[in-house]
Amino acid sequence: MRYNYNVRFDVVKNRRLFFTLSLIITAIGIASLLIFGLSTGVDFKAGTTIDVTAGQAIDKAKAEQLVKEAGQEVPSVTVGGERASLRFDKVLTEQEVAKIKSGFSGAYGDKVSFEENTVDTTMAKELAQKAIYSVLIASLGIIIYVAIRFEWRFGVAAILALLHDAFIVVSLFSIFRWEVNLPFLAAILTIIGYSINDTIVIFDRIRENMRFAKLKNFDDLAKLVNASVWQTMTRSINTVITVLVGAICLFIFGSESIRYFSLAIILGLFCGAYSSIFIASPLWLVMKNKSMKQGKLTPAKE
Repeated sequence: MRYNYNVRFDVVKNRRLFFTLSLIITAIGIASLLIFGLSTGVDFKAGTTIDVTAGQAIDKAKAEQLVKEAGQEVPSVTVGGERASLRFDKVLTEQEVAKIKSGFSGAYGDKVSFEENTVDTTMAKELAQKAIYSVLIASLGIIIYVAIRFEWRFGVAAILALLHDAFIVVSLFSIFRWEVNLPFLAAILTIIGYSINDTIVIFDRIRENMRFAKLKNFDDLAKLVNASVWQTMTRSINTVITVLVGAICLFIFGSESIRYFSLAIILGLFCGAYSSIFIASPLWLVMKNKSMKQGKLTPAKE
């Protein structure tokens, strides 16, 4: 057969191990979400954010003191060089914002600039709903495309794998109480795009190999899947390492405002590479094997 390839590790044989591992992680994630929920930022709950740029280094203790002197409780203060981000869990009035700005201007001079964002309760709920809808719509579009382009089993396996990736990242953010905001949502959609791309490459190789295959039993199918995974292994590893280097640089050298975005991307890259190799293809194998047992095996589409 033309798809013969040197298989260094039997992915199919160890599929139950990886399925079990993913189920355990998923169960821990569900428990964490039920118990702790998500630490949502101002983007998904009512509140005010004030980003301050001073033109000189900002001291965190001094920033907190200025907020206190303005009559507000100390918010979540993030300082990075000349920038500081003040996040309040309530919506500040114009007078309260003006008082805080006045304090910073007095302490750091006329070069201080401000960027204020306020999200009220209605807008926060709307943003949260649209965030969920966007992920669901993106997932539905992907499964429809894959089902048309390949076959429905590929679509189901791909969507389960990418939901697995997104859920693990969400779970980790819940467990470690990292803040979930709009950049985090962008990261989740990016992870979905990366995961489906990596998975499709392997599926495309499986489909190509099936053109030359004479599948009679599960062993034939398992051999084909293992060969397809290893034929694309170098490409998968090189791709994830390349993207990972960029994401890590963004995490280390990027601004504080995109720190959690970068972190989500890094985690998602690991999950995407793992699921593409160890979850998506074995899932397709299990579903395809059932159709073989039922005598419904059909040749792959051209």
